[in-house]
Amino acid sequence: MRFVAISILISFILNINFSNANEIQIKNKIAKNLRCLICQGQSVYDSDSEFAISLKLVIKNKIDEGMTEEQIYSFLKKKYGEWILYDPVLNKNTYFLWSLPLLIFLAGGAIIIKKFYIKK
Repeated sequence: MRFVAISILISFILNINFSNANEIQIKNKIAKNLRCLICQGQSVYDSDSEFAISLKLVIKNKIDEGMTEEQIYSFLKKKYGEWILYDPVLNKNTYFLWSLPLLIFLAGGAIIIKKFYIKK
């Protein structure tokens, strides 16, 4: 009987640690994908500014309230705008942003092919 009680206690403690680890992992993932509006070049995860610290607390509170990752991103986009995200969504305002790497690749390929055929 004592073994069963100890087993239940250990499994309960491990379960709490796993759920806390999962919440921390989600919080860190969200913080790494957010841009610090004060530091201009760092993610919220990397920054030590007051804004970043308060935003980390907001993220933690929203996770504790039961909000999903997408709901938290949506909340922060409404509050701070699309610019806060390092990974912007594809919409009519970002078509050029998303197509620019492809256009550069095609232009570079055209230049290389043109130079290759001119030599022959």
